[in-house]
Amino acid sequence: MSISRRNFIKGAAVGSLFAGTAVNNTRAGGGGVKHFAGYPDSFGLLHDTTLCVGCRSCETGCADVNDLPEPTPGLDDKSVFDRQRSVSDTAFTVVNQYRAEAEDEPAVFRKHQCMHCQEPSCAAVCFVKAFKKSKEGAVVYDPDVCVGCRYCMMACPYYATGYEYDDALTPRVRRCTMCYPRIKEGKTPGCADACPNGAILFGKRKDLIDVARERFRKLPEGYIDHIFGEHEFGGTSWLTLAGPSMTFGALGLPEGGGPTPLPELSSNFLSIVPLIVAIYPGLLAGFYAFSKRKDKLTQDRVMAAVAETVAKADEETKRKLEEAAKKADKAKDQAVNTAVKKAIAEVEKKAAEKEASK
Repeated sequence: MSISRRNFIKGAAVGSLFAGTAVNNTRAGGGGVKHFAGYPDSFGLLHDTTLCVGCRSCETGCADVNDLPEPTPGLDDKSVFDRQRSVSDTAFTVVNQYRAEAEDEPAVFRKHQCMHCQEPSCAAVCFVKAFKKSKEGAVVYDPDVCVGCRYCMMACPYYATGYEYDDALTPRVRRCTMCYPRIKEGKTPGCADACPNGAILFGKRKDLIDVARERFRKLPEGYIDHIFGEHEFGGTSWLTLAGPSMTFGALGLPEGGGPTPLPELSSNFLSIVPLIVAIYPGLLAGFYAFSKRKDKLTQDRVMAAVAETVAKADEETKRKLEEAAKKADKAKDQAVNTAVKKAIAEVEKKAAEKEASK
């Protein structure tokens, strides 16, 4: 049964501690730190940068199927390549240009979007399981469960998420969905449909790996003999090929990642998540109460609501919290203090903004 954002805020002080603890015990369905090889018949996409011409048709295709604004600037404006762009809540994918050190080498273009990891870090750090890996290959997101903590954005190694900062009440984490609804209907993702040069292929992930290896065989001098995403950090549903003039690192992809999933590498850090999670919902509860009430709330009343929520935790939860605090080393204590201070500052900022708007 899913948990609504409202219900989570009402009663998560206790449940979130155990949900956070479960981070280290679950697999791809809700995160986890044990290696997950992926579903055998899952889908994926292959981006061949040697075929990409930077037309940005994929951006338009993505916008069309996801009801997003048209790409800005327009496709005919090449000044867009003067800087490296990031994805956002209104642009789930962007194409960037990269140039080799040798001036006679042509520019290379790479499409940037969520990689849909086999063992996604976003799911591993999400204590309410708003993210999960689907059997089709996409990492799906449930906005009704999400509480807006944005741990997923900090955990993503590909910087592939956006957030609706302008939506004060029900903001969502936004990123490429791999066109999951279309895949469920037997259709092709919008970007692959829109690509005029065959630079983006959609199909079974294992078949795409075979396609890539066949290209290496037929044109060995035309490629780096490596499929980015086949094994990096446990593997991804998006796979990337590169030509010999540019390394994957030069194309903005993290090189050197072995087959171990990031959640497993960061398991020690994730052990502190339950401690942070046990504190943070109370602060969110205070902020939520403040933002929803029409009458004026002073900062003292907001913090009183926070304290009341935290106080509802039963003795067992308090005992576990105290034990976790004692075991935390100096670095972890600092992480907790930083998270708490940040949340309090956010509450104070929103309070000031609301007061100023009256």
